[in-house]
Amino acid sequence: MSETKKLKILEDIFGSYYESGSELLFSCPKCQHHKKKLSVNLDKDKFKCWVCDYHGRSIRRIIRFYGNHIQLANWLELTDQVEVASFTEQLFAEELPEVEETISLPEDFSSLTNNSIFDSSVLVRRFLEKRNISKEDIIRWKIGVCNNGEYKNRIIIPSFGIAGRCNYFVARAYMNDFRKYMNPPSSKNIIFNELFIDWDSDLTLVEGVFDAIVAGPNSIPVLGSTLRESTKLFQEIVKNDTTVYVALDPDAEKKSLYLISNLLSYGVQVYKVNIAPYSDVGEMTKEEYQKRKNNAVLMDTDNYLIYSLNTIGV
Repeated sequence: MSETKKLKILEDIFGSYYESGSELLFSCPKCQHHKKKLSVNLDKDKFKCWVCDYHGRSIRRIIRFYGNHIQLANWLELTDQVEVASFTEQLFAEELPEVEETISLPEDFSSLTNNSIFDSSVLVRRFLEKRNISKEDIIRWKIGVCNNGEYKNRIIIPSFGIAGRCNYFVARAYMNDFRKYMNPPSSKNIIFNELFIDWDSDLTLVEGVFDAIVAGPNSIPVLGSTLRESTKLFQEIVKNDTTVYVALDPDAEKKSLYLISNLLSYGVQVYKVNIAPYSDVGEMTKEEYQKRKNNAVLMDTDNYLIYSLNTIGV
């Protein structure tokens, strides 16, 4: 009876289907291919489109995205699941800040989108070119520089909150300064460039902002290697049920696994990107990172344990 009700929900959302062994084949709502190529396996609780490769390990995810609230509630009841978003709203309700914190960029900040400033600063240009940062990256990430003042000889990469106001910035020395980074005295409990994040698309988590530039548009630096449940970023991921690619530095392997474990416990779909032998994503070309991302490992309880055992003694 339970399986019949599940099939009814799937039919109501995705239309008719046909069976192929243990697989149910529906029309894919993502690529809308004219043939039924979305394979759903109720026993394994997995789905995959054989055309666009849209896939996941929780059928709840596609019902949440493409069904209505009643269909989702009925599915959760049939599968004894709890809707993650409503659960986290209760769990994190008191943790969410009421007012978004804003800060000002340094007084001496000059945008590198100004060609005259970019072309006149040979050291800045060399620094960015060495890291494969293009003119398009400079425009997208609103990169600037300070040649005077408190942040003299530093590249400035600002972050913008959901309201479009600056909520943080990273200040990286482009000369041989003993302090590579000199960031503002402001809370790191922000979502870096939240204004530009698409929570319905997969999200890459990296350590630093230069890693994020290489990883692509929908990437967020966690500004370190720790991301606790109480942080705004963690809560937003869980609330939106966003698929996450974890691409932290290899020397933070234990912290990566701790983060993966926490995300898995909230039903988030998580992939682990292999960074080695590079020390971080920022050392790669954009093309190399995309190859690594395409070959990322979909994490579950079994391979999480395997990775954990491999870190013993590290």
